[in-house]
Amino acid sequence: MNILLLGATGATGKLVLKELINNEYNISIVVRNKEKIEANILNNKNIEIIESNILDMSENELKNLIKNSDVFISCLGHNISFKGIFGEPKKLVSDSLKKICKLVERENIKPIKFILMNTSGNINHDENEKVSFFHKVLLFIIRTLVPPHLDNEMAANYLRLDIGQKNDLIQWVVVRPDSLINEDKVSKYSLYSSPTRSALLDAGQTSRINIANFMCELIKNNSLWNTWKGKMPVIYNIN
Repeated sequence: MNILLLGATGATGKLVLKELINNEYNISIVVRNKEKIEANILNNKNIEIIESNILDMSENELKNLIKNSDVFISCLGHNISFKGIFGEPKKLVSDSLKKICKLVERENIKPIKFILMNTSGNINHDENEKVSFFHKVLLFIIRTLVPPHLDNEMAANYLRLDIGQKNDLIQWVVVRPDSLINEDKVSKYSLYSSPTRSALLDAGQTSRINIANFMCELIKNNSLWNTWKGKMPVIYNIN
């Protein structure tokens, strides 16, 4: 199986890449700067490294990537800096996803699976998720003042509303972790269709390594994929 990973140099993306390597997949990664890649990865024969940006790629370049990939994983995110949060591209995640999906649909290249890392702070309206009035107010403020959150919402909503749950070419899962933490080992975690606590007022924790593990399990386990395809599972660490 061939996997295309976006965001492989990020804090979570690095762990996803390691999980994929451990499972001996053929992997392509798109990175802006090869200098951020560790030497053992640069020398790994099962990894193709493309020094570029999905948004800058030509259609022909992207077509070749799609033809050679069965699963797309996006761990794209915005750098935690003033430029990263408020600078361009403000719609890095959603525009990258749209560019891939639109090309797949227009050219009818091949069926793909798409796994998108998102956030539990993003409400899934398909599940009729209820939040408090105060939560809604905070969410409005965050959506207005913090462009990356709006970008995450737009990406998930594109899959949910534009691609839908019954698309012949694109199946998808949106993974929603709560407050991210770093841990050295995979630990027990739980999955829910909707948040069991307020992401803004009573956040739980999700380790990045558990996210990586769940994403790889989605690829390996067809039953797990079928359980969550077209949905937005929330993942929490079990304390």
